[in-house]
Amino acid sequence: MPEINAPDLTKRPPRSPRVRLGGYVILPRMLDKGRATVAGTHGEFHYNCPLDERFVEFTGIDPEAMKKQLATGKSDSEILAWVQATSKTKPTAWQIAAWSALQEQRVPTDLESRQFFNDYHAKLAPHREDVATWFDVLDIDDYVTFGGNP
Repeated sequence: MPEINAPDLTKRPPRSPRVRLGGYVILPRMLDKGRATVAGTHGEFHYNCPLDERFVEFTGIDPEAMKKQLATGKSDSEILAWVQATSKTKPTAWQIAAWSALQEQRVPTDLESRQFFNDYHAKLAPHREDVATWFDVLDIDDYVTFGGNP
């Protein structure tokens, strides 16, 4: 079996959704969760969750095919090359930059999402006034889950 170099997500979180690879936000986090899923060390994290699905939809890649690539032990740069080669949408650098900036700024837009977001924020870090985006709340959730004090 090839060396996968999977993180143990029962001991630490995946990379922040803000971290970029090839200009893409979300992708490094998705790779961490995919490798951990293959290795059985994903804990409570889910590969191809709704956040990952945003990347999948934008690039037009097959998440199961990506997981098979991860199982072969490919590095981040090799997976990026695979994404670029197999993407059905073939986004340009400026499209990737614009999409990534939009993802970083995403906020709850409907009443149900706002209620969920506000409840989640109140549970994790009720005294933090700088929490505005989905990425903000995910970063805090990762930090608090692994022992940090918000």
